[in-house]
Amino acid sequence: MLVGYMRVSTSEQNLALQRDALEDAGCERLYEDICSGSVTERPGLTGALDNLRGGDALVVWKLDRIGRSLGHVVELVAGLQAKGIGLKVLTGGIDTTSSTGRLVFGIFATLAEFERDLIRERTIAGLAAARARGRTGGRPRMMTRAKLRTAMTMMADQGNAASDVAEQLGISVSTLYAYVNGEGQAKPRAQKLLGR
Repeated sequence: MLVGYMRVSTSEQNLALQRDALEDAGCERLYEDICSGSVTERPGLTGALDNLRGGDALVVWKLDRIGRSLGHVVELVAGLQAKGIGLKVLTGGIDTTSSTGRLVFGIFATLAEFERDLIRERTIAGLAAARARGRTGGRPRMMTRAKLRTAMTMMADQGNAASDVAEQLGISVSTLYAYVNGEGQAKPRAQKLLGR
């Protein structure tokens, strides 16, 4: 069985072109979504995938209708192939039910892996360059020396609730307890910040 899936990004766009192409291709069931390609929750795509069985094929008008990125498409198709389900892309000439289509998709998978490796290498190089200039990655530290001293004083007063102290300092309760115990004493992380 051929199961068709179509998607447009906004309600102003029309599904007619995709619907006609999928019907002409012989799709027995059609599923649709109206959402951006970056949206992860797609009821139409989920419905299409749930109704596919071994020997079936998912049919789309263009490859970008099903995936947020090449890596996502490769992952989705690998999952389909593991279940014996094919993918046919009408405008791209891709058909993973044929040996040529599987070869083309294998090239896509290799490109997606290459892209991931490049991103990883650039990230590592960027972090190394930042460290060389004295900058470190990650979020900015929410706890400062001034906030820490105030937190220690406030937590030493048993009348203060940790949630109130954290709110007043603009930090989370978990951040507060990462630096100060319930009696207002500095924990190792706090001692490092204070330079002890």
